[in-house]
Amino acid sequence: QVQLVESGGGLVQAGASLRLSCAASGRTINNYDMAWFRQGPGKEREFVAAITWKTYYADSVKGRFTISRDNAKNTVYLQMNSLKPEDTAVYYCALREYYTGGYSNQNDYRYWGQGTQVTVSS
Repeated sequence: QVQLVESGGGLVQAGASLRLSCAASGRTINNYDMAWFRQGPGKEREFVAAITWKTYYADSVKGRFTISRDNAKNTVYLQMNSLKPEDTAVYYCALREYYTGGYSNQNDYRYWGQGTQVTVSS
């Protein structure tokens, strides 16, 4: 049974930083592709970042967010700098078991965490 547990969300002011964590159990994450998605108020869930053997980012977060993994801790991180009000969303981590091409299609990810709220005030 795979479990993903996100933490690290909160309420911050614009320009601040947060680091989200996604602790995995039931799988060794270095064997799998991992990603972060987010769903803002009234919006559809969207891709944020992914880590395979390299990293990928949505254009809206490129240069501000960094995805990484600590295999020893079986944890994936999302370092978010220079936060903007439009980054306000519930952030989810996800695990993809099989390579399907690409990296940003949420339908390719089988396991999801419960989400952590990030709120950025202006």
